[in-house]
Amino acid sequence: MTEAAARTDQSWFAPIRTVRAMTVRAVVFDVGGVLALVEPMDFDARWEAKLGLERGTIGAAMADVWEAGAIGGVTEAEVHQALSERLGLDAEEVMADMWEQYLGRPNTALIAFVRGLRPACRTGILSNSFVGAREREQQRYGLSDLVDEVIYSHEEGMNKPDPRLWELTCRRLGSAPDETVFVDDSPALVRSARAYGMHAVLFQDTAQTIREVEALLSTRRRLGL
Repeated sequence: MTEAAARTDQSWFAPIRTVRAMTVRAVVFDVGGVLALVEPMDFDARWEAKLGLERGTIGAAMADVWEAGAIGGVTEAEVHQALSERLGLDAEEVMADMWEQYLGRPNTALIAFVRGLRPACRTGILSNSFVGAREREQQRYGLSDLVDEVIYSHEEGMNKPDPRLWELTCRRLGSAPDETVFVDDSPALVRSARAYGMHAVLFQDTAQTIREVEALLSTRRRLGL
């Protein structure tokens, strides 16, 4: 083939593939077990022991209410009413115990890390929650001041791992799934987020989580993004 012919016949060129560099534009955290350190929820077992009730009585009587509360299907007043009418319990006392255990204590090192992520990237919270959680967690942790977006299952009417919550989170943060890191202490939810296309880190301890998030963010820094 002559040089002139080669210039007009491009068929011998190997196809050029464009490889998109991985960038992270948003990091999203769970609350309970991640930003808040909590013990296994056993307030109901303690009340059953205190009142001489058979183990599992409260859970069986309140199962539909607990489930509805997680997706905003009942009000706090209706939760209290169900505890009183179905079990004859002092709802104020029982729920005060529940909330104290639910809220846990702050993971101060991780909270400080999250605070330092802005403005380099967007930050968010995505939590399977219970009706009333926003007000109480804001009072204890100031979450709306910590991150750009706080998304609660009880306000959206669906729980993780519903794919609509992954989509909603990315949309509110303005990031594509492969530009978003999700941190949770549930292996099942981490797998679900990855299946949706997000980067996901399983929280096992604070130092390990920070290392893994930093490793994902390092690509962004190397690219100067």
